[in-house]
Amino acid sequence: MKTVSRIFLIGWLVLISQAGFAAIDTYEFRDELTRERFQALSAELRCPKCQNQNIADSNSPIAKDLRDELYRMLDSGASDSAIVDFMVTRYGEFVLYRPRVSSQTYLLWYAPVGLLVIGIAVVIALTRRKKSADKSVEKTGLSAKEQQRLDALLKQNQDKDA
Repeated sequence: MKTVSRIFLIGWLVLISQAGFAAIDTYEFRDELTRERFQALSAELRCPKCQNQNIADSNSPIAKDLRDELYRMLDSGASDSAIVDFMVTRYGEFVLYRPRVSSQTYLLWYAPVGLLVIGIAVVIALTRRKKSADKSVEKTGLSAKEQQRLDALLKQNQDKDA
């Protein structure tokens, strides 16, 4: 048992020590506003390789390249919209966590609202149908089909008697 715990401890220490090898990017900014813009844009841009991480959190080489490009563009005085346009031109709308509203993204933006409206309409229709069925059962204690069948049987019985 002692050897198992030693192996586990050694493995755990190896895993923990790997965190020390993670690269930390350091950038020198002209002012605090540029630093804030860098942080905001790097949090808004998605890493093309990692799929669900922004370039600020990703350790992939392409995310580092994108951070370097973002720093270079900010340092040269590019506006936020120019930087986003450049990234979208280069990597497509996928690089944005919040894609722009365009003819290509209408479905993405408006489908949830449409599905919600359809769902509400279905619930209302089902509720009304159930209420009308309940009202017909309340009158005679029979459903509409049962009432029709009873009426048909009564009519047959009257025809026999006549």
